[in-house]
Amino acid sequence: MPKVSSVVVPYAAYLRVYEPLTAFPEPERTHWARYARRPDRPSYQDELRRSLADLLPTPPVPVPVHESGDAFVLETDGVLSVCPWRTRLRGWLALAELGEELPPPVLDAVLPPVVRRQAAQDYERWLDRNPDARPWIRTATWQIPLNWFVLVADAERRYEKASGEVPPMLRYRTPMVQARRRVARALRTLKDTIGEGPLIDGLVDVGRWLEEFHPRSTVELDYGGLVHAVPAGELEDDHSAADVAAGIEALRQGDGTAADEAYGRLVERWRTVRDRRSAN
Repeated sequence: MPKVSSVVVPYAAYLRVYEPLTAFPEPERTHWARYARRPDRPSYQDELRRSLADLLPTPPVPVPVHESGDAFVLETDGVLSVCPWRTRLRGWLALAELGEELPPPVLDAVLPPVVRRQAAQDYERWLDRNPDARPWIRTATWQIPLNWFVLVADAERRYEKASGEVPPMLRYRTPMVQARRRVARALRTLKDTIGEGPLIDGLVDVGRWLEEFHPRSTVELDYGGLVHAVPAGELEDDHSAADVAAGIEALRQGDGTAADEAYGRLVERWRTVRDRRSAN
């Protein structure tokens, strides 16, 4: 396994889907079964460190030349599930969105136009051969989209304080059937009350993504390195999924005041992260 830096990569959160081995065709199923038994599987941070390392050469490598053969592994109630990294595919998808995140002069300095054009051409050729491809992991920097919180419940929240050199951890895990049910219920409420908006658009998008996976999958919302952008005390008290659920329920009940209060708590909680992003 390639050596990776020990530096902790911050400010990225993740939405992951772990599919049971039975969802994969052979020979991929056998590959992942063997992979799950490896004692040297890379960590969550290793994945992002390797991606960032590709940006150091001149010219940078925005998308890996070869697809990753790594995955995250989860065992729940005796069922082994994996979440393939698919780093190459996710690199292409992220590159397509980068123009919305950075001003053109900054984007050209980070990734010259010739590099971006070549990556786009490579993706088009690859997509012709793999029209049904989809990532198992979604990434968000400096934020967690509100529609992600719709998928989980506060009872599924797990928080661990920092210990020594180990950073704090905050994540949610839920069965796929629950995540899909929550999306459907939230969409009904939002369409009946606000009609349209970015939250609805985001929910429709994430709902379609979830439909691509096995019904016995597990969905994970992981704060990842974003925990470093939130003060420890605020992170421990972060119950954003509960606030999103309370806001949607208030809309369903026709209680606009309670919905505004829930949204206000979310805005205030994430103000620190927004301010830090602006400072950077």
